[in-house]
Amino acid sequence: MIRDGDEALGIAAELCEEFRPGASQRDLDRALPHAELDRLSASGLLAVTVPAEYGGADVSAQVLARVIRLLATADPSLAQIPQNHFAYVNVLREQGSPFQQAFFLGQVLAGRRFGNAQSEAGTQHVQDIRTRLEREPDGSYLLNGLKHYCTGALFADWIPVLARVSEEGDEVGQLHVAYVPRNAPGVTVVDDWDGMGQRTTASGTVRLVRVRVPAEHIVAHHLTFTGPQLHGALAQLLHAAIDAGIAAGALAEAVAFVRTKSRPWFESGVAVAADDPLLIQRFGELGLQAQAADALLDAAARAVDAARADLTDDSAAQASIAVAAAKAFTSTAAVQISDALFEVSGTRSALAGLNLSRHWRDARTHTLHDPVRWKVQHIGRYVLNGTRPPRHGLL
Repeated sequence: MIRDGDEALGIAAELCEEFRPGASQRDLDRALPHAELDRLSASGLLAVTVPAEYGGADVSAQVLARVIRLLATADPSLAQIPQNHFAYVNVLREQGSPFQQAFFLGQVLAGRRFGNAQSEAGTQHVQDIRTRLEREPDGSYLLNGLKHYCTGALFADWIPVLARVSEEGDEVGQLHVAYVPRNAPGVTVVDDWDGMGQRTTASGTVRLVRVRVPAEHIVAHHLTFTGPQLHGALAQLLHAAIDAGIAAGALAEAVAFVRTKSRPWFESGVAVAADDPLLIQRFGELGLQAQAADALLDAAARAVDAARADLTDDSAAQASIAVAAAKAFTSTAAVQISDALFEVSGTRSALAGLNLSRHWRDARTHTLHDPVRWKVQHIGRYVLNGTRPPRHGLL
């Protein structure tokens, strides 16, 4: 059991050193990280956001973002898998009943993992959720739907499923989260993820056919958005942390390559590549970009923590805008720095056997989650007109 933020960061740093050596080969082979995830669960890191009254460390958003960033410097796929886990722990914190919190947070403390079945393909847009919960005479529900991009579901003990209630009454069509056992009858998890990057997240398909869900395993997620909320800000903060980690990992790889494998350009007049003044200049630029990404990530996390301590419409808006800024910048930094790795390292870095392309492939794939252009729009509206961002869970 992890006791506080310092311990969480120390364990995360140790796990990075464990996970980093095998990351490239896992990517090449698409070897799913079952053992690594079991190690992550056993470390206690997946329970660090459980509130103190339930026995958890209840670490700050700043600590959690740093943990995810650390993991992403070693293996961005491993860092992404628990992102949904923490998001759905937060759903329980925000809207779970006392029974639900005691039961499911107890599961988390015992090392159980949450996956996700949230997104759907072929719908009009990302919030066009067609998965349905239908009430049965005994008060339970039947869950039917088809989900895609279900990161973590293959490795999960519980799969939180985003669905709408299809019954008469005040809650018809409203968003709920059903917490479903991974091996429940009617649940099929298909390992069909074939993305060019984030290759070992197993972000495949989940089929749900007449899955029986007791009412006490269903959380009214729509209530989260009736007032000021941090659900979206926390989820997006962790995505930004993954991108910042990818940027830092790519920069470290570039540094190691230039120091040990690169030859100097003949016109530079230096004996080793690391003394080339033009390379030094470029690394200075990349270092500034990586440091700015980390600074914005830290500032966003502090804004989330401040809003959690005093949640109002204004504090929630400030947190969402700070996170949007971090996500917009870290997304760009991850793609640009992982691309520049080849620029500074030269032709040899393109050899397939070195697999340096995994940094760019991970960055380009992960940054497709949420369009940066809309985050910049919301920042502009807030800066210019004081318009608070919408409460839709993606900011």
